[in-house]
Amino acid sequence: MDMGNFSFKLSKENINKIKSTFKEFIKPNANEYVDTFIQKDDLTITIYKSDKVVFQGNDAFFYASSYIETKRNRHGGSDEVGTGDVFGPVVVCATIVEEDDYPFIEEMNITDSKKLTDDYIRKIGPQLIERFKHSLLILDNEKYNRVHESNNLNAIKAKMHNQAYINLINKGYDMPRVSYIDQFCEEDLYYKYLINEKNVYHNLLFETKAESKYPAVAVGSIISRFAFLNCMDKLEELYKMKFPKGSSDTENIDKAINEYIQKYGIDNLNKVGKLHFANFNKYLKR
Repeated sequence: MDMGNFSFKLSKENINKIKSTFKEFIKPNANEYVDTFIQKDDLTITIYKSDKVVFQGNDAFFYASSYIETKRNRHGGSDEVGTGDVFGPVVVCATIVEEDDYPFIEEMNITDSKKLTDDYIRKIGPQLIERFKHSLLILDNEKYNRVHESNNLNAIKAKMHNQAYINLINKGYDMPRVSYIDQFCEEDLYYKYLINEKNVYHNLLFETKAESKYPAVAVGSIISRFAFLNCMDKLEELYKMKFPKGSSDTENIDKAINEYIQKYGIDNLNKVGKLHFANFNKYLKR
């Protein structure tokens, strides 16, 4: 099996995933043994009725590695936290998981941070930071509000994820063959957001709910949440008040906004909140 030709049997689940991912690139094929034929740039994927799948072309390994059915492969991943919170920063973390990390991952119940309590995240966060190769980026509210004037939220996330991977490279780490992003926009659009970036990391696969499928994404989500919680602690200590997390508790969010304005003035809201949230509209229009 050369570097441009990979052939193996896959489960129906993974075959259906390939068909869904590449549905717009499915082409006609007259071979009676072929179920589906896919052609995309430097990649062809032939799915046989026997469930054998052949990846061919310059991009073959990159895509095939996502479907090789091993549960303990070396890989990278990244996730973000804070984008849905009225108060506090946006945090992104990219990590690398090695094959010998899996017993630790199972022992520590590493999964999507949204499925873990904040108390547990505070407990294990320092251990993950110490063990895993990672790059952590924190975009505070003042800078976030400035950047958001010319970048939408997905553009901000794309640039932060990309920079996190570039930072891993700059730290001298041996990068995995493939890394996963919990998909927040289409792949083509992700790279359009990066068109003016000096360095762009391309060895990425985009999947929904990736934090539940790939440990590196889960580790990234937990480290991000741990850093977000620490930032919120510091904001509350600095301003001597509570800032509700999330965006659903409208009553307490309004109370916090009112309290902050009374203590520190409306002109300083950009230091603690993401001003594009509708919660701020009635205050900023005064």
